[in-house]
Amino acid sequence: MPQLTVALDMMGGDHGPSVTVPAAAQALSLLPDLNLVLFGLEAELSPWLRRFQLDSHRRVCVQYCSQQVENEHKAAYALRHLTDSSMRNALDALASRRAQACVSAGNTGALMAMAMKTLSTLPGVDRPALITRMPQAGGGYALLLDVGANLSCGAGQLVQFALMGEQAARHILGISQPRIGLLNVGVEANKGNESVREAAQCLQQLQQTEGLHYSGYVEGDELFSGRVDVIVCDGFVGNVALKTSEGVARLLLGQRQQRGFLSKILTVWLKKRLSHLNPDQYNGASLIGLRASVVKSHGSAGSPAFLNAILQAVSEIEHDLPASIAHRFDTAPRDSHAR
Repeated sequence: MPQLTVALDMMGGDHGPSVTVPAAAQALSLLPDLNLVLFGLEAELSPWLRRFQLDSHRRVCVQYCSQQVENEHKAAYALRHLTDSSMRNALDALASRRAQACVSAGNTGALMAMAMKTLSTLPGVDRPALITRMPQAGGGYALLLDVGANLSCGAGQLVQFALMGEQAARHILGISQPRIGLLNVGVEANKGNESVREAAQCLQQLQQTEGLHYSGYVEGDELFSGRVDVIVCDGFVGNVALKTSEGVARLLLGQRQQRGFLSKILTVWLKKRLSHLNPDQYNGASLIGLRASVVKSHGSAGSPAFLNAILQAVSEIEHDLPASIAHRFDTAPRDSHAR
């Protein structure tokens, strides 16, 4: 097996090969050790491969499929009936160790179901979580999870997310002692639903027994404050927080033409100062807790954003994030991440 190989679902997302092929070509030009296995429908994919000269590239392997997962497909239907889809084949390549990571911009529910079927979760992990980077006011990033894989979570799952997020912050962000926070509607001990309050008690115990750096509750207005490095919540809350943040970022960066010389100057200055808020720069939510690395790109991502998802997958290969999470769950007390 090549040293660094990523499987790409070329049909996923709103734009398919018109986005994924240019991103793949740029990734290959940036990373001379990168190998790609590409999966897609021949009629749609092959013209783009020829256009970007990837049809005969020595570091590219192409496998044509007969199906693709559409956004409207239910996860159960995709799992049962779309076994020759580009998404399923990309995950199968990961499961058979033809690749070390997989990237898809396709249907999140289908990706979750297929990944759990083909890869399964690590010991001690109930379900994988989607984790993504959030830019911080003082520079750098915090990690937010779950952002959509599990819409409803019990206390045990939230604790598992905290342990997984801790390892991601250590190995991806390079933070030796990540600060963990629970996203809540207030900072007082009696605030929040039962799952959040129970998770807080478990994390406090882990702080005393395992050295976990738990920093308490985090409110929505602290998402970008830099007070914590890992923000934990269920997938419903996390997805709303993420999408709201991205909408505000695009509003601040300006999506409309400004009239007048001064307005244009101010717009250019604002875009430069706030360029780190551009969602394209941190596109790529990792489905962590699985036995291998799976990265979910935004469905609406353009080529620069999909490229960042590929680079995220490469980073996870280099840091072997699944192995780090597996080791953390081996050393944590069993009752600390109980179901």
